[in-house]
Amino acid sequence: MSNVLYTGKTHTTGGREGAARSNDGRLDIQLSSPGGSGNGTNPEQLFAAGWSACFIGAMGLVAGKMKLALPADLYVDAEVDLKNDDSGYFLAARLHVSLPGLDSGMARAIVDGAHQACPYSKLTRNNIDVEIHLI
Repeated sequence: MSNVLYTGKTHTTGGREGAARSNDGRLDIQLSSPGGSGNGTNPEQLFAAGWSACFIGAMGLVAGKMKLALPADLYVDAEVDLKNDDSGYFLAARLHVSLPGLDSGMARAIVDGAHQACPYSKLTRNNIDVEIHLI
């Protein structure tokens, strides 16, 4: 049995050329198609931001279990591709993770553990092509 820890709620109108607002008002954004002339963000950017933030949190959990401190200047650059082929539209993604000051073995263990623990990584596993690069 699982416990619901949080439910994000949004109301979206107009699709890729619309707007999205959270029920608490903390998110209130205009949307526009990737590469379009609109001033808003797009679902791929939102997904990249959410996943990279969640991944950093998962790295913190993994590092804590390893009794390691994460570097203060760590970052994750996320890239989410909107692609298409004969079967239709689909996503692919890359995470570029920087853990300066950690040796490569420890950094790789943290990244691998975070990819197993992060809810966004679980969501994408076996559903889209994902590459994770340690930089």
